[in-house]
Amino acid sequence: MKQRSASMFSIAWLVAALLMRGPAGAQEQALVDAAKREGSVTWYTALIIDQLSRPAAEAFQKRYGVKIEYVRANNTDSVLRIINESRAGKMMADVFDGTSTVASLKPLGLVMKWVPDAAKTMPPEYVDPEGYWVATSLYLHTAGINTNLVPPGSEPRVWRDLLDPKWKGKMVWGSTPATSAGPGFIGHMLTVMGEQQGEEFIRELSAQQITGVNAAARQVLDQVIAGEYAIALNIFNSHPVISAQQGAPTTWLPMQPAMGVFSSMSITKDAPHPNAAKLLIEYLMSDEGQAIFRDADYTPVNPRVAPRIPGIRADGVNLKAIYYAPETIMASMPKWVDLFKRYFR
Repeated sequence: MKQRSASMFSIAWLVAALLMRGPAGAQEQALVDAAKREGSVTWYTALIIDQLSRPAAEAFQKRYGVKIEYVRANNTDSVLRIINESRAGKMMADVFDGTSTVASLKPLGLVMKWVPDAAKTMPPEYVDPEGYWVATSLYLHTAGINTNLVPPGSEPRVWRDLLDPKWKGKMVWGSTPATSAGPGFIGHMLTVMGEQQGEEFIRELSAQQITGVNAAARQVLDQVIAGEYAIALNIFNSHPVISAQQGAPTTWLPMQPAMGVFSSMSITKDAPHPNAAKLLIEYLMSDEGQAIFRDADYTPVNPRVAPRIPGIRADGVNLKAIYYAPETIMASMPKWVDLFKRYFR
């Protein structure tokens, strides 16, 4: 996506400020009317139902009278369902989200080329330059610690601190092919340090006897909180904060630059309710919709909606991040997994 001029950004922000009440002001009334005529929208989501999807659905239905049918599925399951529905000639999904789902479906011609009006005021890296997806929330992968096992002042501050012999056998990460696991950590080090130095660092890190577990990042952190390990690598930086607020002995380490990924949303090419799908994404990108993400402890992308947890979102100054687009993750993951197997299995 080409960089826009300062004047264009100023105009965009002015328009955005006038539309803060929600997507109804950002949409032609015809879209709202068409969505109401369709009556419903089916959303395949990797987001936690009770935490985010259900309250978002209830708020959307209350505002527009359009019902949301949501189906909880991980990225892989959503891809398989949408492919099978397309092959059967009976698409059920209207809209879907995930960190890499769209990258698998785009090459198959199963994604509608469309982004919401809100994308015009978003940082360029939050929007697909080809126009097939837009980020709705942000995730930062960092390290989390057990504060009883890692005294203040002794924690790693930069990536190379992880090579300190005192951490040998005391670190854990996920072993799944995910950004929030060992392969994602490896990919990020290759980016941060460069291919040659990054792989050399990974080779040295392999001597630290990091435990790999076939579990989600949340479960990996839970093992650290339980005292089984001192440090969890490449977990979500919001999870230690949420746990600490509940009394757990944990915090996250702002080792920079952090690895940033998106939860992005797209519309299926043959969506049975395309107008309702567009309206849903517009709503979730609005101030009102992004506040739902915030209140559910997800990190909103809308710069006007601050995260509920201070300092959790990269600002480029106090906390820097490198963001990976879904296409980059899909293209790079096989290499990251190969390196993970070479050095850690």
